[in-house]
Amino acid sequence: MSPLLLASQSESRRRLLEAAAVPFEVVRAGVDEDAAKAALEADGLGVRSMADALAELKAIRPSMRSGEALVLGCDQTLEAADGSRIDKVETREQAAELLARLSGTTHKLHSAAVIAQGGAPIWRHIETVSLQMRPLSSAFIAHYLDLDWNECRWCVGCYRIEGPGAQLFARVNGSHFAVQGLPLLQLLDYLRTRSILMA
Repeated sequence: MSPLLLASQSESRRRLLEAAAVPFEVVRAGVDEDAAKAALEADGLGVRSMADALAELKAIRPSMRSGEALVLGCDQTLEAADGSRIDKVETREQAAELLARLSGTTHKLHSAAVIAQGGAPIWRHIETVSLQMRPLSSAFIAHYLDLDWNECRWCVGCYRIEGPGAQLFARVNGSHFAVQGLPLLQLLDYLRTRSILMA
């Protein structure tokens, strides 16, 4: 078993770790994300704190059955300019409505990572990125969704910044790694302290 287990089915997170030459294996988190979000929201958690809590939950569950392995759980939440949480959409029509709502505004992305060992969290980091979306015409939104709907439909905010979603933005303040799913540089630093990566 690898000393690092990634409790995520995200292709983007796998690609980030592989590109950084991090040895890891993928495990299932075993978390009902919708139910967890509803419970956390009922407890009054803010958008940033929810990303952290979900990442911790995803790390802890598999770490309880993984011996001494380090289990990495991750989550991202998006916070609109008015402070509300942005959720995944279900239809292309909802995607168009969301992009029109975000058009010309700045929203925040909170990228959380938690490492658990033996059922307890031992490391965490949350990175917040500010994303300024340029004004988008309805014609551009339709064109963009023609280009990338099959991929971006799975992403909160309906964009992949590493793909055609880059065209949506005027400015991004923060790490592109975080936007893609991981506060990668901070994670690499921690893995060096655990001798999983060479210092």
